[in-house]
Amino acid sequence: MSLDTSSPSPQGGVVFFERRELDALLRLYGRMVAAGEWRDYGIDGLREAAVFSVFRRASEAPLYRIEKRPALARRQGAWAVIGQGGVVLKRGHDLAQVLKLFDRGRLRVVD
Repeated sequence: MSLDTSSPSPQGGVVFFERRELDALLRLYGRMVAAGEWRDYGIDGLREAAVFSVFRRASEAPLYRIEKRPALARRQGAWAVIGQGGVVLKRGHDLAQVLKLFDRGRLRVVD
């Protein structure tokens, strides 16, 4: 079964990550855990978006949410990194480009 990522509501009514997207997200997560930045994650498949949330501690609000919103694919891009407080840090059409926000030294959590 193939999901059409251009429609806002794919066949099953839930947006989720494809295998290669999830692989890229988990590789980033592993790198950030090794650096001591992140400690937990959560994945949600919702009607309008798939969300990968990362946490410093499981009991806190997420540090970042990486969202896939297919309805925005032709406008501003399906991918977004959202920081605490709902601030959009980066948006784009390509997951790899959006994830470059987390490259070494570019973004760091301040306590």
